[in-house]
Amino acid sequence: MTCRKKDMNNRFMSKDANILIVNKPLGWTSNDVVRKIKGRLGGLKVGHAGTLDPLATGVLIVLIGGANKRQHEFMKLPKEYVAEFTFGEERDTYDVQGGIVHKASPDQLVQLTREKIEKALEGFRGVIVQKVPPFSAVKVKGQRLYQLARKGKVSPEMLPEKEVSIYQLELLDFTPYSGENLPTAELRIFCSCGTYVRSLAHDLGRELGVGGYVSRITRTRVGEYNLDGAQEIDEI
Repeated sequence: MTCRKKDMNNRFMSKDANILIVNKPLGWTSNDVVRKIKGRLGGLKVGHAGTLDPLATGVLIVLIGGANKRQHEFMKLPKEYVAEFTFGEERDTYDVQGGIVHKASPDQLVQLTREKIEKALEGFRGVIVQKVPPFSAVKVKGQRLYQLARKGKVSPEMLPEKEVSIYQLELLDFTPYSGENLPTAELRIFCSCGTYVRSLAHDLGRELGVGGYVSRITRTRVGEYNLDGAQEIDEI
């Protein structure tokens, strides 16, 4: 038992016993993870360093006790994601959970190739300007954007813009349109803090002329903390 405990500490608690690396489950909010861990730690202060959408899985840094004072330090770390983009539709949330607002024609989809995606990706590497997704927690005029979006009160002109850095952007796989299934691409994205992968999918889909959204996403790394060293929630 002693050896197992030592191994668990080395693998999941990193160099600081107050930092827990968790693989956030699909469908959970980041705050769901915090509440789960807080309930098991007898009321200690617990927070996290970097929100993941319920759709996303992967590395979530959980801060315990005094480590919460370092939240800003962890928030600034670069992130790596592996994401699946689906092309042929635009959705209001920029991900698979949203409502469809536009569809491409079959004629457009059969012309989408791996080569066209590779060429389009060139314009998204380096420093780029993104618009914040309409369904996000960013405040505009004192209200969260998602609150306004649910009421249909968000226009493209209202969305704040921000500069982010895409250090690496790699197309891992491409599945073309089959007549029954929309085309998909799997990408690895290494980027600065504050990058919206949903906006990247949306903007890439527009650049390709067919629309796009995130259908699956995993955060594989935050700074030096990677998915291989993350603890499953039911192991805690």
